[in-house]
Amino acid sequence: MTHLPLEQRFADRMGQLLGPEFPSDLGLAVSGGGDSMAMLTLAHNWTRSFGIRLWVVTVDHGLRDESAAEAAMVAEDCARLGWPHATLRWQWDGTGNVQDAARRARLALIDRWRGNLKHVLFAHTADDQAETVLMRLARGSGVDGLSGMRACREVTPHPLVPPLLAAGQMTGQAPPRDQACSGYRVLRPCLDMERAELRHYLSVLKGRWVDDPSNENRDFGRVRIRQLLNLLREEGVTTSVLSDTARRMARARDGLTAHLVEAVRRLCVDAPSGQLRIDRDGFAALDEETRLRLLTAGLQYVTAAEYRPRAASSEALLDQVLSGRGGTLHGAEVLVEKTHLRLLREESAVDGLSCGLDALWDGQWRLSDPDGLLPANAAVRALGEDGWRQIADRSGLALPFRAARALPSVWGDGMLLACPELQVGPSVGLHRYVLGRPDTGFEAFCLSH
Repeated sequence: MTHLPLEQRFADRMGQLLGPEFPSDLGLAVSGGGDSMAMLTLAHNWTRSFGIRLWVVTVDHGLRDESAAEAAMVAEDCARLGWPHATLRWQWDGTGNVQDAARRARLALIDRWRGNLKHVLFAHTADDQAETVLMRLARGSGVDGLSGMRACREVTPHPLVPPLLAAGQMTGQAPPRDQACSGYRVLRPCLDMERAELRHYLSVLKGRWVDDPSNENRDFGRVRIRQLLNLLREEGVTTSVLSDTARRMARARDGLTAHLVEAVRRLCVDAPSGQLRIDRDGFAALDEETRLRLLTAGLQYVTAAEYRPRAASSEALLDQVLSGRGGTLHGAEVLVEKTHLRLLREESAVDGLSCGLDALWDGQWRLSDPDGLLPANAAVRALGEDGWRQIADRSGLALPFRAARALPSVWGDGMLLACPELQVGPSVGLHRYVLGRPDTGFEAFCLSH
């Protein structure tokens, strides 16, 4: 780690993340732990030179009895420093992985709180980065996974979730909202700072913080990795070494992404319905890494999935595709056609999914009836074999049967009313979203992911 003063390093990082045109207002996510309280102090001192207004938010996950008092402590320190503060409350429903659920809830709640803010600072440290690299190494991750956390991350809200907090979810002040904000950026200015030096900085300034006892709970994978890292330091596997590895892997990732995008421009055609066609001979001629990246990015794109499939499963599918058999993975299907590979949504992944008009079907499609031509009880579901059979004239359809089965379609009383991608039935409004954003094509998707 560099030996520049911590405040100088913070200012340099903020300049890299935000400069040269600094915003007038910034959000800070502060839990009350040592890392985030140190970040609050660093940001407070940094704003003296730039005149930026801070808005501080604490998400109370309600998982411990002490969490409300910790949020109140952050509010007291913010009042002393002169910054507005809000507490957002969340309650776990008891299903799934609690840490993953809490992470998702934190991002969603902050999005609804942030008003016009376009940047929110999170206090992830070099220790968090090192732990992330080790966790991903244990899962067999490649270059992308070992790149760790990005210093800047785009967060896009669900397209149909209004930017409002439910009654009782918030106390305190929220930034004003007087314009449409499609998303925000999570900034991590402390990603090259170690946890110990942040707490030393806070101690010197007589700051206070709380230690979350769950950070010692071995039921959580990150805690076990953190304790393992303490042992590995004796062999030279330090926070600094792992953070440097993540930085170098990120540099390699960016180069590989540029190579991928060049291949996409040469070989890929965005087909209707969020599908993708790839020139088969050109795909086979690519180097193995680019082939795998193109395949996994395509699978993620056609399914609008948050993550790409695991490497081992992807490699097995790639072998099948190169042998001419195709296959399914990650809720997607790869069809091997005469001259192209076609990637599309797997029918079994959407079988049984149903919703009303103007809702989000399959996490990516919104169908609407702007002209009022459909019955009030119309529902959206996959076309399927029964819908295909109900199309009287299939001679001019743009897609073959296997590629059309998972298309979003409108139904009423067991009858197919419309399939907009096949131009069947009355005019229906059709919008596709990929990871919360309007679909702008596969190349743009690769550049942003």
